[in-house]
Amino acid sequence: MSFFIKSKGKQKGGLGSKRKHPAGSKGKKTQKSTVKKPKNALKLGSVDEEIASDSEIESDAGLVELKGHSSESELEEETAQEKKLRLTKQYLAHLEAEEADKLEDEAHERDLVGHRLKQDLLEQAGRLQKQIADSYVLPTNDDITVLRGHQLPITCLVITPDDKHIFSGAKDCSIIKWSIETCKKVHVIHGGRKGTEKKHIGHTAHVLCLAISTDGKFLASGDRNKLIHIWNPDTCQLLHTFTGHRDAVSGLAFRKGSHQLFSAAHDRFVKIWNLDEMAYVETLLGHQDSITSIDSLTRDRAVTSGGRDGSIRIWKVVEESQLVFHGHGGSIDCVALINEEHFISGADNNSLSLWSVMKKKPVCTVHSAHPGTADNSGSSTGENWITCVASLQNTDLVASGSKDGCVRLWKIGQGFKSLTPLFTIPIVGFINALQFSTSGNFLVAAVGQEHRLGRWWRLKEAKNAIHIIRFKRTQDDR
Repeated sequence: MSFFIKSKGKQKGGLGSKRKHPAGSKGKKTQKSTVKKPKNALKLGSVDEEIASDSEIESDAGLVELKGHSSESELEEETAQEKKLRLTKQYLAHLEAEEADKLEDEAHERDLVGHRLKQDLLEQAGRLQKQIADSYVLPTNDDITVLRGHQLPITCLVITPDDKHIFSGAKDCSIIKWSIETCKKVHVIHGGRKGTEKKHIGHTAHVLCLAISTDGKFLASGDRNKLIHIWNPDTCQLLHTFTGHRDAVSGLAFRKGSHQLFSAAHDRFVKIWNLDEMAYVETLLGHQDSITSIDSLTRDRAVTSGGRDGSIRIWKVVEESQLVFHGHGGSIDCVALINEEHFISGADNNSLSLWSVMKKKPVCTVHSAHPGTADNSGSSTGENWITCVASLQNTDLVASGSKDGCVRLWKIGQGFKSLTPLFTIPIVGFINALQFSTSGNFLVAAVGQEHRLGRWWRLKEAKNAIHIIRFKRTQDDR
């Protein structure tokens, strides 16, 4: 019993020592006990999971909401990072695509440059032949425009390099500049009377030939008075006059890409002129009869037809030599270069010949090239002289003219081995000159009632006019 009493006393003493407080501490003690009760209640509630106050529920909801908000912000931050990564990848892919396009463009440009260089090389070598003849369609009457202005038969014409104007010369001694767009006269260089050569600015005899430089800076004209006039094509002002030939000047040709002029005449001479210095250079001899036609391209050489001497000659100026070609038959009245290695010619026996510089004989000859028509004044095939030929250079398309009432277009076979007729374009009269435009979109014909070099026939039903023949091409070849 004493044990329990001692312990009880101790307990009381301990409690008494604990409860020694100042007088004013009773309220605090009561407040502390009231604060502890909810804590105990919270413990009980946490243990028994039965008691929960409204404030605790609200605080728990706030904690959950805060945690959700933080997780959403984390998700948003991750999405922004992913977006940035995705945009970076897209930008890099775009840069790679641009670089690939640049490489493709550079490769394409290299291919284009290589193709152009290859074409230029083939053109200089004389082996370039663009296959375009099959794409041409027979023009209708609506595709032919007629320009009238000369009083006498038109003998020659030339198209400016930009395909905007035509210069034509005639037996009325005049030269007319035409606009292809408006089909009207731009300027007229009137002809003068015989004996007024010293006073009149222009020609006083039949204008037989015209030529224009490839840069369009000089226009040259030759006449029966043995004169060569040099004009400014823009203003039609006379710049210079060359004298030196002893007979009618029948042909003029500029060397392509230069101001070197070749002239041919009935005096059997070929002369070379330098228009930069307005000076005579030299004379080439060889033909045995009147020279009827001349042509030139890029190389320092010219090709001429010798009329009744039955020869065609290629003059190599640098080498001071010439190539002689025979075998055409008849008087060779016209010649035109297709490229540096091939050319075409026409004769008064109604034959058309295709030549190569590697062979002395024609590669191909078409007899009765212009057979004539029943309504053409009853003319026979033999009377249809080939009066002019023209070629769309470095292609397989050529044209020929006569007095049989039509212009004929021909296709050159692969390898320059054959001539095949494409179609005929009806035009009444002597076709004294033909020229294709640089683009090949149209052909211009100089038509007269008489032959350009004489008056062997006169076709009264013909009109002295310029005919512009516009071509249409198949859709797949444009």
